[in-house]
Amino acid sequence: MVMRGRIAAASLFALVLGGAGAPADPWRDLNHDGKRDVYEDYRAPIDRRVEDLLAQMTLEEKAGMLLHASLPTPGSTIGFSGRTYDAVAAKTLIDQRRISSFITRLVVSPAELATQNNAIQRLAEASRLGIPATISTDPRHHFQATLGASTTGGGFSLWPDTLGFAALGDAETVRRFGDIARIEYRAVGIHMALSPQADLATEPRWPRFAATFGSDPATVSRLAGAYVEGFQQGRHGVTKDGVATVVKHWVGYGAQPKGFDGHNHYGRHAPLTQAAFDQHVRAFDDALAAHSAGVMPTYVIVQGPTIAGKAIEPVAAGFNKQILTGLLRGEKAYRGLILSDWSITRDCPQACMAPDAAHPQTPASIGTPWGMEEADVTTRFVKGLEAGIDQFGGADDPAPLVAAARAGRIRPVRLDEAVRQVLRLKFALGLFDNPYVDADAATNIVGNALHQAKADAVQRASQVLLRNENALLPVAAGKRVWLHGVAAAAARAAGFTVVDDPAAAEFALIRTATPFETLHPHHFFGSRQHEGRLDFRPEDADVKAIARAAAHVPTIVAVEMDRPAILTAIEPMTKAMLVTFGASDAAVLDVISGRAVARGRLPFALPRSMADVERQSPDLPDDGPDPAYPRGVGIMLPVRSHH
Repeated sequence: MVMRGRIAAASLFALVLGGAGAPADPWRDLNHDGKRDVYEDYRAPIDRRVEDLLAQMTLEEKAGMLLHASLPTPGSTIGFSGRTYDAVAAKTLIDQRRISSFITRLVVSPAELATQNNAIQRLAEASRLGIPATISTDPRHHFQATLGASTTGGGFSLWPDTLGFAALGDAETVRRFGDIARIEYRAVGIHMALSPQADLATEPRWPRFAATFGSDPATVSRLAGAYVEGFQQGRHGVTKDGVATVVKHWVGYGAQPKGFDGHNHYGRHAPLTQAAFDQHVRAFDDALAAHSAGVMPTYVIVQGPTIAGKAIEPVAAGFNKQILTGLLRGEKAYRGLILSDWSITRDCPQACMAPDAAHPQTPASIGTPWGMEEADVTTRFVKGLEAGIDQFGGADDPAPLVAAARAGRIRPVRLDEAVRQVLRLKFALGLFDNPYVDADAATNIVGNALHQAKADAVQRASQVLLRNENALLPVAAGKRVWLHGVAAAAARAAGFTVVDDPAAAEFALIRTATPFETLHPHHFFGSRQHEGRLDFRPEDADVKAIARAAAHVPTIVAVEMDRPAILTAIEPMTKAMLVTFGASDAAVLDVISGRAVARGRLPFALPRSMADVERQSPDLPDDGPDPAYPRGVGIMLPVRSHH
């Protein structure tokens, strides 16, 4: 048994891939013909292996290669329930629909996840050509979780949301995180990260703010590039031990009016000026320069700018040849995989466009074919493929592609180009030679003590100290504290005495978060996303708690910001104020007691009022009236020595 936290980084993959006991010749007879084909020969160059396999593939197998489906679980075709995959349904996807790329949404222990992913690889190996499965995931290493966009749990090391990395602004910290996340993903058989978000966060009300690197194009570009470098093991493309990144969402996604998100019919448009559009494009520069294996286009219809002197066609980026082939492939010379965001080829019925209490939107009625709502499914596939899409996310039926190809609506050369992109990545990741992982080793690797210690340090350092009146911080251990939104056990562990009445305390600590509204409760994503207001109001329970505490003792407030909060109403009641972007109670208490130092600086400006938010341009970073706190502020306290 290997002790958790004692595994040297260099030895991790020996454990995951079978160590010294692995066979010297990893040949696997994938097409079951008794001879070593070129595509089965690990010694052959990748391009030769790709061409050999491509020549053996049927039209149906090529069409299946262009789909990126969900690994189903019992009771959920999109994998949101249960502790195992649905083996029968998965076998149908692999054998009958010839699909070999999947997102996993399973949340189980590392050993269980590794075991389940190995089972999928066994199904894939038994197929006609034995093409291994590429398994992807939405982010799993952060605090924020939104169904369909990110998840938590499963034993992975827990880091701040990417805004926390933006607050630190240190590319090396991002690279180290990416390297650890890479190790943990590969340990459980995950090969592709549907991240990072290089979206420029310019609209404060936008629900996806927390997963970005903030509002400065240069910072976003630099840190997204470091993220790619950490996950992929360098800046020259993904390695066989790396995790392929899919940088998203190309481009303009963070500029949505009122913050209404492009997953939803009501958020399908993003108007931008040319100058603003150029800034949103620049935010992707270093992720592209670092050769991100994939790029995911945005859902939204970009309105306003021109590309090569021509107005942009009013269709979503996944159908837009100017944005994908012209700007991304042409001007930016991108050569990797273009993977659509989920469900762009699906219909958006009435329950998608205008759900109500009697007919709420369910997963069955999710579709995002913006600008192509009136087209049929086959036309959407053809339009997307010709625009530049190589693989369609959230699609699991190849029949429309097969029919279009047979009818001459898809050029054979374009079909083969897309298949090559998918195959080349599988070979680069080493999946044809060994896609299996060691489930026992996964237990020792994922979330081990060394990884979590590094994550904990970033949770502490990424906090931003905005206010420290009369040098209240650090607070000496042993003092009496009244808590709201903080676990009493964590405060006691930090050396404080917890009391039930603020009048009996020496100080108060309150954790709260950016306010929000649920403005679209009947939409699948709108019901889960934080929309609307950013300001604290007297009727809010947390504001009442702050007022209660402030009437008796100096009050410290830590605000978890998934979006820029308006602090005007609560600031006069506080003596110290912290901003967090994903931090445990222990991490916050360590900063308050001086055991750790908050080194973060705001990665975006904080507005003074909702009226100021309304006056700003959704497409431009931090362009509103004079902010309460500008981007880049943060108080640095000296390090306290402990003996």
